[in-house]
Amino acid sequence: MNSLNKTFLPTRNYKNRNWYIIDCKGKSLGRLATIITSLLKGKIKSQYHPTTDIGDYVILINADSIIVNENSKQYLVYKPGRPGHSLKIKNVSDCLSQLTIKRAVKRMLPNTEAKRLMRRLKIYNTQTHLHQAQNPIEIDIANLYLSIK
Repeated sequence: MNSLNKTFLPTRNYKNRNWYIIDCKGKSLGRLATIITSLLKGKIKSQYHPTTDIGDYVILINADSIIVNENSKQYLVYKPGRPGHSLKIKNVSDCLSQLTIKRAVKRMLPNTEAKRLMRRLKIYNTQTHLHQAQNPIEIDIANLYLSIK
């Protein structure tokens, strides 16, 4: 009687990955990053298990028009490596929006999986992207939170 083991666990070579496309225009960075991390890890799928990788690919378009909290100041500090030389400090909001999104998403992922999962994130500053052949599914983030409020 093996009626106890009826849980489906996907194998390590799970190949059923979807492509999702998200428009970043007017979206806040924090809410967008939480949705991206759940898509990259595969938490939206019913067969999710923490030990197996069943995550999907995510395409972000219009990354330049993302909303970042202007009240909090974040800086990038560059050390030239030589004693006596001054530090170079840049404001994060002045840097590329792609860097800001990548940092937010990578820091929400587990350290052991972050490098591998970040390869599935494709970020574009304009409306056009190179992944039309994958037939990406468009996700409207504005409608995801209507039922929660």
